[in-house]
Amino acid sequence: MVALPPMSQLFAIFLNVITPVFSLAALGYFAGPKLQLDARTLSRFAYFILIPAFVFDVMSAAQIDLALTARMALSTIAVHLGCAALGFAAARALRRTAQMTAAYMLIAIFGNVGNFGLPIVQFRFPDEPRALEISTVYFLAIMVVSFVVGVAAANWHRGGSVKAALAVIKTPALLVLPPAIVVNALDLSIPPMVGRAVSLLAAAMIPTMIVALGVQLASAGLPRLNSDMILSAGIRLLGGPLLAVALAGPFGLGGVERSIGIIQASMPAAVLTSIIAFENDLIPEFVTAAVLFSTVASIVTLTIALALV
Repeated sequence: MVALPPMSQLFAIFLNVITPVFSLAALGYFAGPKLQLDARTLSRFAYFILIPAFVFDVMSAAQIDLALTARMALSTIAVHLGCAALGFAAARALRRTAQMTAAYMLIAIFGNVGNFGLPIVQFRFPDEPRALEISTVYFLAIMVVSFVVGVAAANWHRGGSVKAALAVIKTPALLVLPPAIVVNALDLSIPPMVGRAVSLLAAAMIPTMIVALGVQLASAGLPRLNSDMILSAGIRLLGGPLLAVALAGPFGLGGVERSIGIIQASMPAAVLTSIIAFENDLIPEFVTAAVLFSTVASIVTLTIALALV
């Protein structure tokens, strides 16, 4: 049985790692409605401009062994497929409808590895120069598998085609990855005029995404708790890190790569799940409420996970 760290350590992690991230989300939550900030505009700006700039800026200069990168990507894909399987099994065991089963899978597989994962990893490992590169590898791999399975599940419940899941190849963050790899592999020099503009946009990604998350959650309203919400969020918050711990060894991951993989697998459900649910008429009110509940509950679960890694 794993013993919990001392209360002083948990409090220090909560204060120095969790609080900075949640304070920006709280800023968006309370200031967004008063300033009439549009969550969709902020999210689209981050999705189509800031995230691609961030990915290119990090991956074009990253120094990670290709074999290790492949093991990291495969391990986190296996972890998140396992989360989706747990969501499916739990919903089926409870004899939930096809719609609710798909919602369980969507919530279980799609963690908030961008808004929360990237800054939390940075704050948890401030002296590790590779932390951002490693967490970005996990971020991209999780985005791919989550989009494919999440959108496929959202269409499956109504007998639709899974071709919609192939829209993942149009994800801006993935479109900039090949040129970033080419620049990295060939050690190409980017003109300062371009490189500095990209770096400025990349630096704006994390705070913009966290504030946008708060604005989005404010528009969702407070959820009414029920057993499905608690169970689906629990699979996301507890199933992810437990699977990450179990699969780190078989994939040969240790050290900071293992720790960051566990942290990224511990994230609450992403707001993107709400967008997918709305687009595919997949009980959007329930999915949005589960996102908000898992985000609030992650204050506790993330603090413990961060202390244990």
